[in-house]
Amino acid sequence: MRVLVIEDDAEAAAYMVKGLSEHGHVADHAIDAETGLIMAETAYDVIVLDRMLPGMDGLAAAETLRAKGDATPILFLSALGQVDDRVKGLRAGGDDYLVKPYAFAELLARIETLARRRGDEPQTEIKVGDLEIDLLGRRVSRSGERIDLQPREFKLLEYLARNADRVVTRTMLLENVWEYNFDPQTNVIDVHISRLRGKIDKGFDAPLLHTVRGAGYRLSEAG
Repeated sequence: MRVLVIEDDAEAAAYMVKGLSEHGHVADHAIDAETGLIMAETAYDVIVLDRMLPGMDGLAAAETLRAKGDATPILFLSALGQVDDRVKGLRAGGDDYLVKPYAFAELLARIETLARRRGDEPQTEIKVGDLEIDLLGRRVSRSGERIDLQPREFKLLEYLARNADRVVTRTMLLENVWEYNFDPQTNVIDVHISRLRGKIDKGFDAPLLHTVRGAGYRLSEAG
């Protein structure tokens, strides 16, 4: 799993990140809500969100994510444990609420439950504009025209499509498409992006695959 921990207590955050890493998960840390909202633009399976944060608090952060259409499961962490506090967290967009202090085993179990719940209904098709990806049949078409892709190109497109409208970094591609089998400085990503762009964009009205200078790539109808 990829977990985003938004927590202003550096020691508490380090404890969570270390524990999640030891259980085989990838955990990133944001020290405040503003940073967390930026980081959440990439793909995460679960967001662990401290309710009491400096500046924008956790409730406002959750409401902002939901207003943007982000459906990533949110687990609130808070020392505020009254019924009214928990209700406010859930109404702000939280999926679960854990009161501090907590046992790490319970935190882990709740995170894993949220991730499983999200994956109960496997996605079989992804659409980005007029681009359609059949995940079961491994077929791709755009404006009704079939596009033939090599296995690695399909995997690359699938990952970009699952993160449509979000910036995907080279590191994310190496981790999720190539599984770190290549040196980060290799041009293998550039080569495959170029080939993929030639197949899904060339000859069509508007490009879908965009390079975000200095950041990575984005598959988006909006540009």
